[in-house]
Amino acid sequence: MSAPPREVLTLDRSSISQISPYVPQPGIQYPNRPKDRPHVTLTFATSLDSNLSLAPGVQTALSGPQSKAMTHYLRSKHSAILVGVGTAVADNPSLNCRFEGVGGYGGKDLNGQPRPIVVDPQARWQWSAESKVIKLARERKGRAPWVFTMAEVDEERRSALEAVGGEVIVDGAQPSSRMSWGYILDELKRRDVESVMIEGGGAVINDLLAPSNIGLVDSVIVTIAPVWLGKGGVQVCPDEREEGGNKVPVARLRGVKWVPLGDDIVLCGIAPRD
Repeated sequence: MSAPPREVLTLDRSSISQISPYVPQPGIQYPNRPKDRPHVTLTFATSLDSNLSLAPGVQTALSGPQSKAMTHYLRSKHSAILVGVGTAVADNPSLNCRFEGVGGYGGKDLNGQPRPIVVDPQARWQWSAESKVIKLARERKGRAPWVFTMAEVDEERRSALEAVGGEVIVDGAQPSSRMSWGYILDELKRRDVESVMIEGGGAVINDLLAPSNIGLVDSVIVTIAPVWLGKGGVQVCPDEREEGGNKVPVARLRGVKWVPLGDDIVLCGIAPRD
């Protein structure tokens, strides 16, 4: 017997109206975003002690039902969603949108479904035709993923991806083990991706919040759950920033709004520009 379909998610209009100013609007050029790169929304769920999970590689549910629905609303408003290889390996994520009215969940074709993107520099993610994201693409309940890498990908994995319309994007010019966010965003723009929602995991989030990369982010939406996970978890804590030999804050959000959703609280803000 096949598994029952996952539920369609909805969010009340009041919550949508409070969050919508922080999501990209089609046809609008935000003054703080370069014209040649997509709008970048950084979003994640954290505990009261700024942890994303109990330990590296441990899938930890933090979001309540309403904030989970908010996440899928946000997905419906972005051209793509992006995660790092750690999340792909640990969670076998679906990386699709189940918000009411999008393609596959009441809507036509794949309207409202974001493009899944996995950043996997060393090709560690052992995806297959049975991975959730590929199965959903085959069922027309999500788009086929793109995988950014700097390593060789075997023919079996490449074929499983290309069979549903996915793509392996290889950057052979990088001199280190990390991929450049500038390169990734440029490649997305070249492929007509107007906005990308970056969801994690810890290495990706901390890297984008680092002083050298925070300028690439447009908006930040954080769900804060009323729980402490304790020491040893995966923590959101970017590298420090110094000016004139003195330690200073990495960045401060502006235009901040706090939105209660069930037991959670959602922080929305605009990222700074130098």
